[in-house]
Amino acid sequence: MGDSAPRELLSLADDEGNSVTVNILGPSASWSAGLDAEIVVKTPFVAGRIDLALYVSKLESWANALDRLDAGEDVAWMEMSRGPSIFIQLTGERDCPEVVVEDESGSMVTVRVPLVPPDDWIADHRQRLQQVMDHWVPMLSG
Repeated sequence: MGDSAPRELLSLADDEGNSVTVNILGPSASWSAGLDAEIVVKTPFVAGRIDLALYVSKLESWANALDRLDAGEDVAWMEMSRGPSIFIQLTGERDCPEVVVEDESGSMVTVRVPLVPPDDWIADHRQRLQQVMDHWVPMLSG
């Protein structure tokens, strides 16, 4: 990854054009202990994005979610916080993995994206998380 700042915390996509990503945009201008981020959903049918505030405890909860996914459990990430939530169901409604992005506190929209990630996606996302933690967290205060 070189000297560039890691931007993609989560990136799940398939060969049918379905994807869900969480991109780090940079340190928050309004909150020194947070990062500005976005969730981006793209499918052949629907596309959208929503702002997201990330902080250390949300990144740590993503690490816990990855551990549970590795153990074969479905997860809800950021479910009890303000803003959007991400649910990853290993066997969704269409008998394949699904990522569900829900914005109940804002737009009240839910998007369900079926996709089949590559076999090594959990290890890849652990590495992405570590790179984000190593690069961005030292810049945060609080």
